[in-house]
Amino acid sequence: MRALVTGAAGFIGAALSERLLSRGHSVVGFDDFNAYSDPALKEARAARLAPHPAFRMVRGDLADDAALGAVFDGPKPFDAVVNLAAQAGVRYSLENPAAYVRSNLVGFANVLERCRRHGLPRLVYASSSSVYGGNRKMPFSEDDRVDAPVSLYAATKKSDELMAHVYSHLFGLQTVGLRFFTVYGPWGRPDMAPWLFTDAMLAGRPIKVFNHGRMKRDFTYVDDIVSGVVACVESDALGPEELFNIGNNTPVELMHFIEVLAGALGVEPRMELLPMQPGDVPATYADISRIHDRLGYEPTTPIEVGVPAFARWFKEYHKR
Repeated sequence: MRALVTGAAGFIGAALSERLLSRGHSVVGFDDFNAYSDPALKEARAARLAPHPAFRMVRGDLADDAALGAVFDGPKPFDAVVNLAAQAGVRYSLENPAAYVRSNLVGFANVLERCRRHGLPRLVYASSSSVYGGNRKMPFSEDDRVDAPVSLYAATKKSDELMAHVYSHLFGLQTVGLRFFTVYGPWGRPDMAPWLFTDAMLAGRPIKVFNHGRMKRDFTYVDDIVSGVVACVESDALGPEELFNIGNNTPVELMHFIEVLAGALGVEPRMELLPMQPGDVPATYADISRIHDRLGYEPTTPIEVGVPAFARWFKEYHKR
């Protein structure tokens, strides 16, 4: 297959591109290398992909329709598009809402329209567990109502799902939405808890623990996430419009996550206990029965394995 992966210098995008290449597919990556996340980290991810003869990186912004169009107008058509590019982060959406409108709404609309114009057979796109908002019913199911987001980031992701529905309904574009649950692992994002906690612990600083540690997250190792995405890209058994949770199906108390991470780092954590942050939720828990039944998805990495792997990578990366 020939796939376009947007956000290919990002955490999940780079890992997905590497997996697709290892499976014999060719990949065109598209990324704007913006400064929200460390540009040096993005460059390092991209450098790992660059030597592969079946990979090409294009630098551009999804909201720049002309730049995106130039990629779609290339000499060979794509068999699938995987849209992972987005302005991420719940808390940052309180500070810079315009960035979310530009990337997650305007940018995604451009992707949908380009797929329609070029008759693309399949669009797989990233949604988020944040669409469940303050839902108290556990685990979160794709059939639950998701019309009460508690952050602008979540609202943009739900809007993406609605726009994808319209393009499937009106134009026959096959869309596969993926609600990711708290992805972590090597080459992860500097704005997320595993990185922030690790950086602070190794420097001897206290870690900021929100909601006084009374949080649960369905931490999902990046390799397991990528396995689910690849299944969606390659499967011939999908309908015209699909929506799947991709998580570990095992919520973990934040304090236990910190304990496992501290043990992997060999440090004693110092904690600053803080109240819940605006836009945050106390717990996430993925019901993955739909993607399991349809595609055989089964996460295999508990935090006792994934967290030490991240800790080892973090130390090695910073040595380099």
